[in-house]
Amino acid sequence: MKALVLDAENRTANVQDIPRPSPGAHEILVKVEAISLNPIDPLYVAHPLAESGRTVGSDFAGIVSELGSHIPASNTLKIGDRVSGFLQGVCSVNDRPGAFAEYLAIPWDLVWKVPESVGIEEAAGVSLVALTAAQGMWYRLGLKAPFAYDEAKVLGEHSERAAGRMEDQGEADVINFFVYGASTSVGLYAAQMIRLSGRANGRKVRLFGAASKARWEMLRSEPYGYDHLVDYRDGDWPEQIRRLSEGAGMHYAYDCISEGSSVERVSSILASNGRSAIVRSRAGGAWKAGQLPVEPIYGAVWEGLGEEVQYQGFTIEKSPAARAFAVEFYQWLSSAVGSQLKPVPIRSMPGGLERVVEDGYRLLGAGKMEERQTKRAEEWMNPVSAEKLVYRL
Repeated sequence: MKALVLDAENRTANVQDIPRPSPGAHEILVKVEAISLNPIDPLYVAHPLAESGRTVGSDFAGIVSELGSHIPASNTLKIGDRVSGFLQGVCSVNDRPGAFAEYLAIPWDLVWKVPESVGIEEAAGVSLVALTAAQGMWYRLGLKAPFAYDEAKVLGEHSERAAGRMEDQGEADVINFFVYGASTSVGLYAAQMIRLSGRANGRKVRLFGAASKARWEMLRSEPYGYDHLVDYRDGDWPEQIRRLSEGAGMHYAYDCISEGSSVERVSSILASNGRSAIVRSRAGGAWKAGQLPVEPIYGAVWEGLGEEVQYQGFTIEKSPAARAFAVEFYQWLSSAVGSQLKPVPIRSMPGGLERVVEDGYRLLGAGKMEERQTKRAEEWMNPVSAEKLVYRL
């Protein structure tokens, strides 16, 4: 089969012919129909953690072509079903498979069935970023989720996580929630999940966000419904948020960027009992020890795969609780995507696997948000904002 394979020495990836995988006893074989890019995909090709020869890429959607020999009879998957999920690819030292290939094997319970109303390209852009947002909102900050999972197990493994509920915010008439990077893919899902939690809890939520003014109209509309927005480029945006909240501060905050001074500045707008979650670790340069009055809650999306993760100079332990949460979340996605949860807009990119590095990776860059730039004239090479880059295979 064709696959996009890491060339660590030259900090790139190339399409190669490699053996087609066979599913393990508890896995399914998926014929990949579409793949979606995330910023981590080009990052760990340009700055490789892995050795050459590994298949790159995370997000995929495709067709079930084979079932493993020991998949429980209670599962609802069958050959021909459309499914979506993600793999770790080259985003860690651990030797794991990637998704940017014509076929892949994955545990049967770490995919979700794509509803008939959702296109295969739309589905390809959901799995990793939606789970990232769900982990931030429900698994780590502890807002009420629209599905059941073992919260006691989460608290048993991670006492610092999922310790807060909207009920813990006292007699506040309104819960203030702030999202930094509101127009990122993770931010677009986070806003929807915040609204779902508010309705489930019967609490009114005021949603604040930081994003480019070009996206404000979109963010104010459904299904996001932001109440107040500030431009992240304004140096005084924390003061603007404090004024807009009438001094109450934010009960919750989610930093979808976690770069530069963003973690520190987001922390500065929290209420006295406020909590925040971030997507980049201290080891990754998001903040320094002792810099903040309350340490933000961090965790890697890879925890959902249920394996130990080694990257950025530290180890994230295997978490059965995180994997169990991901399984329940994906079961919910099978019916929620397209109805309760709107997929992020996509940009269909031409050329298949052969153009991922030259076009898609160039658009996303391999560094910080402000470093993304291209000098290409093609329409599909316009700057990326509030959308996912998707390739058909």
